[in-house]
Amino acid sequence: MQVLKTPESAFDTITDFPYSPCFTEVTDTVSSEITMAHYQCGPKDGHTVLLIHGEPTWAYLYRKMMPILADAGFNVIAPDLIGFGRSDKPVRKEDYSYARHVIWLKDWFSQATKGPVTLFCQDWGGLLGLRLVADMPERFSGVMVSNTGLPTGDHPPSDAFIKWRRFSQDVAVFPTSTIIQNATTTVLDEATLAAYDAPFPDESFKAGARMFPILVPTSPDNAEAQANRQAWEKLKQYNKPFVTAFGDSDPVTKGGDKVFQKLIPGSSGMAHTLVENGGHFIQEDQGEMLAKLLIQFINQTQLK
Repeated sequence: MQVLKTPESAFDTITDFPYSPCFTEVTDTVSSEITMAHYQCGPKDGHTVLLIHGEPTWAYLYRKMMPILADAGFNVIAPDLIGFGRSDKPVRKEDYSYARHVIWLKDWFSQATKGPVTLFCQDWGGLLGLRLVADMPERFSGVMVSNTGLPTGDHPPSDAFIKWRRFSQDVAVFPTSTIIQNATTTVLDEATLAAYDAPFPDESFKAGARMFPILVPTSPDNAEAQANRQAWEKLKQYNKPFVTAFGDSDPVTKGGDKVFQKLIPGSSGMAHTLVENGGHFIQEDQGEMLAKLLIQFINQTQLK
């Protein structure tokens, strides 16, 4: 598998993400090993909080949450998914699949984390992270989900999603930072926009970002739709603390929080929140509030 590595110099001008990357070799058991990056802060003997980003971001998305969680005594770990951030970027679109992303993430998770973990996930962070929870529920002491889902293809995709998927394939220059800006309620400054563009020096680095929209299961006969159905059957038995914190200004996932609240037993009696002025990239709009909600959730439900 041919992969690209973003030069470290591409990240030199980023001043508000001071974390040094850690690198882990992962495999999908078919191709050779590739490298996945993650960032750690806070006391390593603290309770582990795992923050998983989605499309088309990287762990930089969590820069407002990480120091608050670390100061509260948590061992904070935020990976860059394969194809994003400082992780390796396979060149060919066909090298990316939903199943491969799950295997890569699971391999990384098994190597890079120990003990009980609380997961926070958004966007594709949920499509992947919740598969881990379903496969390894014993590793997760709690889950907070935001602006995400676990689609089974049983409902037709919206016109907006169909347009987004077509755009991701047809646009000549995939406008990473513009996509993020268009899905926040706050105006991002030039330095922030540049940080989101940094992992992708040119179009050859963006195969992973272009593929995520294609990989969302949109029909019930999709192989990963069936895998997600099986994951849902396991999640319907997950009775450890599970809470939602969706943004009130995200049309993409609006109402998705109710699905989790209805189907997952661990969500019963939890303090679910609809976060005001939270767009799709809610970590940008309300990162500090999310960190505080997450701390409160963990302290009240898992560290009694």
